[in-house]
Amino acid sequence: MKKVLLILITVMLLIGVTWKLDKATRVKTSVTGSGAPRPDAGAGTMAPEVTFKDLEGKDVPLSSYRGKVVLVNFWATWCDPCYIEIPWLIEMQQKYGTKGFTVLGIAMDEEGKSAVVPFLAKERFNVNGQKLPMNYPIVLGNDDVATKFGGLLGYPTTFLISKDGKEIKKIQGLISYEEMTKAIESQL
Repeated sequence: MKKVLLILITVMLLIGVTWKLDKATRVKTSVTGSGAPRPDAGAGTMAPEVTFKDLEGKDVPLSSYRGKVVLVNFWATWCDPCYIEIPWLIEMQQKYGTKGFTVLGIAMDEEGKSAVVPFLAKERFNVNGQKLPMNYPIVLGNDDVATKFGGLLGYPTTFLISKDGKEIKKIQGLISYEEMTKAIESQL
C-alpha cells in the first residue's frame, strides 16, 4: 500500500512539473475581436538564422521561406505524439499550401538520413480516410539547430514563423489542431 501511494505521489509530482514547464515555454496569445489569436507583446522576435540540410545534403536556409507563413515542426521517427500530429500537419499543408504557407518538418533522429528516408518511404498517415505520405519539406536537424531555436524540451516542438520571419508562437508537445489553424489563418 505504501508503494502504491509513493508511486501515485511521484506520478502526480511529475505531471505537475511537466505542466509547469509546458506552461512556461508557451508563447501566450490573446484573442482579437475577429476571434483569431494575436501574439502578445513578447512574441514577434526574429526567427533564428539557421541553415538545415535537406535529404540530398543541400543547404536549406530558413530565410529561403521568407514571404511564407512557416510552421517549423521538430519531430522524430520514434516519437508517438508526432504520429498523432503528422496527419494534422499533412491536412494543414493541403489546406493552406496554396495560400503562402508551408510546414517545414525538422527530423531530429540521431541516425539522421538513414532513419528518416526509409520512414518517409514507408509510412502513410490517415488523413480524412485517405492513407497519405508526409506532403511537406523534411530537413535534418541537430542539437545546434535546436539551440538556435532556444532549445527543445522534447518532441514535437513547433514554431509558427510569420511571412516577415518573426517567431509568432511556440508550442512544446502535441499541438492543438484548432489552436494552430487559428494561428495560421491569422498570419495568412
